[in-house]
Amino acid sequence: MHNQLTKSDVAKMQAEIEERKVVVRHELLEHVKVARAQGDLSENFEYYAAKKEKNKNESRIRYLERMIRTAEIIDDSSEEDEVGVNNTVKVYVEEDDCEETYRIVTTVRGNALAGLVSVESPIGKALLGKKQGDRVTIKVNDNYSYDVIVREIIKTDDDSQDQLRAF
Repeated sequence: MHNQLTKSDVAKMQAEIEERKVVVRHELLEHVKVARAQGDLSENFEYYAAKKEKNKNESRIRYLERMIRTAEIIDDSSEEDEVGVNNTVKVYVEEDDCEETYRIVTTVRGNALAGLVSVESPIGKALLGKKQGDRVTIKVNDNYSYDVIVREIIKTDDDSQDQLRAF
């Protein structure tokens, strides 16, 4: 399965790659050069630390490039009155008599403990395209499902999203 990303996710990843290649790579190479100039490399902690940071940067660049190359690009647009990707949704859970808030996000950003539910999760799949006031059945597995009522849909400005670096 490919990771799902929006066009804005890809743009942010490409911006991070560019920053890492142009700015960070140059700075880390300078740190390696300075540490190497200090003499005996067999006992030079600064040299090994600088090399490790340089390698972490290169690894992150490769990771981001692979994510972009293998991603499935999904549309994050939705009607003004329906749940879409990057929207926050307040739902009333009848079974527990409580209200919960979720943000529908791409598979890369999913973190259920933080209220970020993936479009591939049972609740994400069930809520996409629903409107305020809709009763939605969340099917967890063949033996268990529960109903929620969509109370509020909060359209989220894409620029307010957390950076992808957290993932």
